[in-house]
Amino acid sequence: MTLEITRTSPTTLRVSRFFAAPPARVYAAHTDPALIPKWLLGPDGWSMPECLSDARPGGSFRFVWRKDATGHSFYATGEYITVEAPHRMLHVERMFLPDQTPENMVETTFTPEGTGTRMIMTMSVPDAAAMDAMVATGMTDGMETSYVRLEESIR
Repeated sequence: MTLEITRTSPTTLRVSRFFAAPPARVYAAHTDPALIPKWLLGPDGWSMPECLSDARPGGSFRFVWRKDATGHSFYATGEYITVEAPHRMLHVERMFLPDQTPENMVETTFTPEGTGTRMIMTMSVPDAAAMDAMVATGMTDGMETSYVRLEESIR
C-alpha cells in the first residue's frame, strides 16, 4: 500500500493510496469524528484532542493536533461543499500554524479497486507560492504514517 504524492501543477498536489477495505469504511474514517482522531495524527507523538466533523454540504470541521511531548499545537478548520457518501467529498480547508494558510480546496474520491479502495485526494491552492509553503511545512511527511494507522483501524 504505497502512498503516491505528485505535484500535478504549480498549485495542485495529488495523493493516491490503496486501502484493503471497502469505500464505505475508508470514507467513514475520513468523516466520522469518532474515527478521525484514531488515525489522522501525522508522525508518532501527536494526538488530536479536538475533532469536530459535520460531513454534509454546508457542514464544517475543526481538528486540533497537539505534540504530546512539547504541548505544541496547531489546528485546521473548513467547510464541506459536496458530500457524496461513500464515494466523494469536496471541502475547503484552512490551517492555523499559528498563522492562517491560504484556503486549500480538497477533493477526495474513494473508488472500488479489486477487493479494496483507491483513495485520491487532490489539493488545490490559489498560487504556486502557497503550494510551496504548504509542502515546506512537511505535511506530506506524516501522511503515510497516518494512512498506516487508518488501514489498521478499518480492518
